[in-house]
Amino acid sequence: MKRRKLLALVCIMSLTAALFTGCGKKGNNAEDNKGNQTENTDGKQAETENKGTETGKGLKIAIVTSPSGVDDGSFNQDNYNGILNFIKNNPDATVKTVKEPTGDPTAAVQAVADIVAGYDIIITPGFQFAGISTIAGDNPGSKFILIDSNPQEIDGVTEFDNIYAMTFAEEESGFFAGMAAALETNTGKVAVVNGVAYPSNVNYQYGFESGVNYVNAKYDKKVEFVELPAYAGTDVTGANVGGNYVGTFADEPTGKVVGNALINEGVDIMFVAAGGSGNGVFTAAKEAKGVKVIGCDVDQFDDGKNGSENVILTSVLKVMSLNVERALNDVKDGTFKGQNVLLKADTDSTGFVSAKGRQQLSEDSIAKMSEAYKLLQAGEIVPAANFNGISSDSFPGLPE
Repeated sequence: MKRRKLLALVCIMSLTAALFTGCGKKGNNAEDNKGNQTENTDGKQAETENKGTETGKGLKIAIVTSPSGVDDGSFNQDNYNGILNFIKNNPDATVKTVKEPTGDPTAAVQAVADIVAGYDIIITPGFQFAGISTIAGDNPGSKFILIDSNPQEIDGVTEFDNIYAMTFAEEESGFFAGMAAALETNTGKVAVVNGVAYPSNVNYQYGFESGVNYVNAKYDKKVEFVELPAYAGTDVTGANVGGNYVGTFADEPTGKVVGNALINEGVDIMFVAAGGSGNGVFTAAKEAKGVKVIGCDVDQFDDGKNGSENVILTSVLKVMSLNVERALNDVKDGTFKGQNVLLKADTDSTGFVSAKGRQQLSEDSIAKMSEAYKLLQAGEIVPAANFNGISSDSFPGLPE
């Protein structure tokens, strides 16, 4: 297995690649969101926003997203739900949604600059917003919540008083996807399908590999994770990371091609972290026999429906909505602190779905994964990640 080299974070932040979303589409809560959603394209204001403007009370919040918007059923929507949860408890707060139209980092940052004067706090989900550092420096009275990236360094400064930047240990959730796949496979062949080899996506891949290796070592299995050389990924440093990468988060047909290719190789469980491209993998699984997928970022059980059956084995989680709501409460309470934080299982920020009726894991698998979860929370298991210098076949907690 490839050795993972530790590289300076500033190298990542200076690259101009855009991150849309890491995982697949989820249909839950879309109907609930309709009444609160506003768009910058139609000039309309939601009733809650008008109320805040008229009374002068409450936080004025904006969320700027990639082109998929706040109703993408996945990454952006989960962040938006955190805002909506905050507004439920603080009805004098208001929210404005803005779609950045291209996904290009320069355009993404410009979209934030265009609206910064009108809002108390701006939520920016995605790696492409790392460059808001300059805007934050020019607007010290505004606050920013940055998701999935640390802010770009400026003159040696990496943390900013008015930017709360949250990244997640996706490798932890990927680890549980790998465990679930290895414990439940019937063919002994599993795989992960990703969108683009940005850090968060590679974290999912390496965590998945770590989880498979953990099950193999601890429970004397010989499960193989299958990689298609034609779809190997190249990360933000130019390194070949292997895996199965569609090359975009918005190519459903190619996602289906990759899914079918893996199924033809004998894979019966696929972890899907590929945004809209992942919908094609879901389709491939639904058209096959005996194939399951593992959802990503949010509970995707509803997307797995296939007639009277369901192709979702379980979903692994990156709990963004909870942490966005927490950050907004800090703003309201006056305890907001600009910092870069890495959120892990010890704050309930990563994990997997074990609720009855939302997954199809055996009780034995859930017990084994729950046991490992406690070890991971305690720091006794540390899966490989894109830049933590650990290999997926040699990591703390891997049984000898």
